[in-house]
Amino acid sequence: MQKVKVICNPSSGRQIMQKKVDFLCNSLINEGYIVGKFNTKGKNDAMYETIKTCDEDWDIIVVSGGDGTVKEVAKGITKSKRKIPVAILSSGTVNDFANYMKFPKDIEGFVKMIKDGNTIDVDLGKVNDEFFINVAASGLLTDIGYRVSPDVKAIFGKMAYYMEGLKEIPKSKFRPIRVKFDSEEYRGEENILLFLVSNTASIGGFRKAAPDADVSDGLLDVIIIKKSEVQDIAQIFLSIFRGDHVNHPNVVYFKTKNIRVEALEDEDITIDIDGEYGGKLPGNYEVLPKAFKIIVPKEK
Repeated sequence: MQKVKVICNPSSGRQIMQKKVDFLCNSLINEGYIVGKFNTKGKNDAMYETIKTCDEDWDIIVVSGGDGTVKEVAKGITKSKRKIPVAILSSGTVNDFANYMKFPKDIEGFVKMIKDGNTIDVDLGKVNDEFFINVAASGLLTDIGYRVSPDVKAIFGKMAYYMEGLKEIPKSKFRPIRVKFDSEEYRGEENILLFLVSNTASIGGFRKAAPDADVSDGLLDVIIIKKSEVQDIAQIFLSIFRGDHVNHPNVVYFKTKNIRVEALEDEDITIDIDGEYGGKLPGNYEVLPKAFKIIVPKEK
């Protein structure tokens, strides 16, 4: 009889998600699983509970939350000797990783996925001492994820990010930042608006932001948007929906195993990691190949 630990972020998503998690727990019990539930209360709770779960005799972890909660579980897995598989039930405002992987959102399909037990090993990203499941970013609008309050996220969902972004654009006036990139594939100093280091194709709700990304290729995808005029910025962001932005002359796109990014001219540049504050530049970004085992639908 398999044991499933459900790690849930109760502040992630709308309140209806808590009923959905309870329904999932009851469904798993009816299928013969032993189920335990843990609600997070603060930062790193999910990570510590994951480490504890891996040290005990649990067989599966189900994580319910946004990308930040999933990232904490992934971090806990990397710190544990026993790498038990993880099933991801998306319930946050932006679930880029879950959307990219196309996990079932209905409980019946989700329970079937767990019963089928089909797993794959996926890569994780790391910047300095922090891990990311989806993306690490710096520059224009990249701090929106942790500036929007949980209450606003719960009420407005994904629109909260875009609302906050529209408010911030006039203040920032698209001021470029000067940074230095150092990787085997790309070196140089650039005046940029933002850069993204991604593990998946989906970033901030844009499903084709890194169109060639693959979570199991042992590489990270880097997107650099150089200093641009307003009309160029509009063109770049509109073309993101099609994935054509990578062909714009002001966009640099490449894959790498590791890259170092430094801020020049004494710039104080923060790093956003899966929608949460992740320190400041300089940043050493690297991929951890096949570091995280997840349960996926059979067709994958």
